Amino acid sequence: MNFRIADTFTDSLARLTGEEQKAVKTTAFDLQVNAASSGMSFHKLDRARDKNFWSVRVSGDVRIIVHKTGDSLLLCYVHHHDKAYAWAERRKLETHPTTGAAQLVEVRETYVDFTIPQRVAPVANTGAPPPPSPLFTRIPDATLLSYGVPVASLEIVRTATDESILTIVADLPSEAAEALLELATGGTPVVREALSAAADPFAHPDAMRRFRTMANADELERALAFPWDRWSVFLHPAQQEIVDRRYAGPARVAGSAGTGKTVVALHRAVHLARINPSARVLLTTFSITLARLLRQKLQRLVGTDAALGARITVDAIDEIGITLYEQSFGRPTVAKPGMVRSLLSTLSNEHGGHTFSDRFLEQEFTDVVDEWQLRTWDAYRDVTRLGRKNRLSEKQRANIWPIFEQAQQRLHDGALVTMATLYGDLTAELATANRPYDFVVVDEAQDVSVPQLRFLAALAAGKPDGLFFAGDLGQRIFQTPFSWKSLGVDIRGRSSTLRVNYRTSHQIRRQADHLLDPEMADVDGIVESRRGTVSAFNGADPAVRVVASEREEAETIGAWLAERVAEGVLPSEIGVFVRSREQVERARAAVASAGLAVTMPAPGVDPEPGRVVLMPMHLAKGMEFRAVVVAACDDEVLPLQSRIESVTDASDLKDVYDTERQLLYVACTRARDYLLVTAVAPGSEFLSDLRPTP
Repeated sequence: MNFRIADTFTDSLARLTGEEQKAVKTTAFDLQVNAASSGMSFHKLDRARDKNFWSVRVSGDVRIIVHKTGDSLLLCYVHHHDKAYAWAERRKLETHPTTGAAQLVEVRETYVDFTIPQRVAPVANTGAPPPPSPLFTRIPDATLLSYGVPVASLEIVRTATDESILTIVADLPSEAAEALLELATGGTPVVREALSAAADPFAHPDAMRRFRTMANADELERALAFPWDRWSVFLHPAQQEIVDRRYAGPARVAGSAGTGKTVVALHRAVHLARINPSARVLLTTFSITLARLLRQKLQRLVGTDAALGARITVDAIDEIGITLYEQSFGRPTVAKPGMVRSLLSTLSNEHGGHTFSDRFLEQEFTDVVDEWQLRTWDAYRDVTRLGRKNRLSEKQRANIWPIFEQAQQRLHDGALVTMATLYGDLTAELATANRPYDFVVVDEAQDVSVPQLRFLAALAAGKPDGLFFAGDLGQRIFQTPFSWKSLGVDIRGRSSTLRVNYRTSHQIRRQADHLLDPEMADVDGIVESRRGTVSAFNGADPAVRVVASEREEAETIGAWLAERVAEGVLPSEIGVFVRSREQVERARAAVASAGLAVTMPAPGVDPEPGRVVLMPMHLAKGMEFRAVVVAACDDEVLPLQSRIESVTDASDLKDVYDTERQLLYVACTRARDYLLVTAVAPGSEFLSDLRPTP
């Protein structure tokens, strides 16, 4: 018998209490082992539209809804008795007549009772604009059916307008909802190949994103261990295709925040380890905190397969670099930025006669000389100073090169290495040494530096499937742009973009996207487009509040937080972000006004339970909260005035504005259901883009 679980089952399981979940899991395991056991209490649902729906008693008032046929048992839903029965009475398991995919479809006798909530009461006015026009009147039934729209839903779909579409698609199968939203925003949905009439309806890619066959108890245990982590069990067909694809060279997956790039990276690492027995896989990212989160998620994905997990190393790139350097050259003493700054200032004073500030020399050394590992005058004279618009003549370069040359020599004499030098030495060593990894998967690749990318390319050594990146240009907050192709990492023709956002509601995603250009291109000309991105669920509009004083801001935040908690949001499900540590106490006082306490976890440390998480924006990557407050978005705070004043190169000013805007985007897109952004007047210039569009 095929034993399957549906995503609706794991979703409903996550909403039960801890004790109820334990009892449900025990019953699920018993059903998998022997559904025909006399201990199983099945009850036929007489009022269900689908005659194959049964309930299974768990304990007390909890019931599992299953779909049972002669060769299949599907766990569909779990809740308390009345709600479980009500769910089953409104649904049927069907095979779509056009696509051939299995669908759980909500059945309605009539759509007369289907009303769309009105945000604003209609006003009787002869000069009022006409009612909005339906969106899909000119699209044939056959086309709508090819997108997976159920036959029973065609009537209501044809009534959809700009105002009602989000409500209507919420009740449709995911492939139909995504297609209609893409149509509504001017896109052209992908039509997947239909299955033949004799094919297994659960084998369709759209069915596989919501139904999963459990081959054994280990798979079931892994699927139920963290029911809220749907990504570990159910993948969108676009994600699965990228995970399984063979690549002749370096490849990259892109997508806006929340589209599942990290999920693809995790599954890609496991996939490579599974199909390449004994292969060693490195899963890495630029941040120690993010690496720790990846490690936790990988453990959930591999479950009890310890041998598989042992062949996948998860560490931050710098941790990997230092470990490998120590194995080849001994433990390094890394020069801190302050040490380099002081050294350059000293040498600058010793070499009087140039007109450049210490700040400019530091940036030139860090971003050009050290970043690109320029060791000779000829190399520095001829280098293209990518992205830096302050032109330097050959004479000017000759004037300051002795400072950089002596800085490199003194670092060497003091047995000090910069991280760029460390990676340079490792890259050279890998040209002749045995490589420690067969495959490399990189998450948050937009913030990888020049020497890190050279090192990663050397690790993969041009091997097919050897190098895989996941990233988003719109979330670049640390690194200046540079050409990957010039370093031998050419992803042209092997770049994909994800379009479905699973983390952030339509309303929050739509407004946050206004912070960025609809299309962004890297230095090599590869374009990442945000057009056509849709969210998997609906939610509340984000709120932007610009107030007269910090006291009024605290009152606004406190009242908003109190409302969220009253609605059932737990303190630990709330994140508060500020631009820098200078605004932390201001945000802490605002949270306290709601009677809540905060926790500020150190990188790589779990937050203290029962408290609101408070942190600077640059630590937001990898985080997710039901409700988010982005506070203190004042003028001269965002963008940060000190960064603007430190600019020494004309091109750096644009990059400061870009990364500050992208930092706000990162913070806002940590929110799932609710977002509040606050500032004291006049507020950041970026806030005008976040206010809801009329």
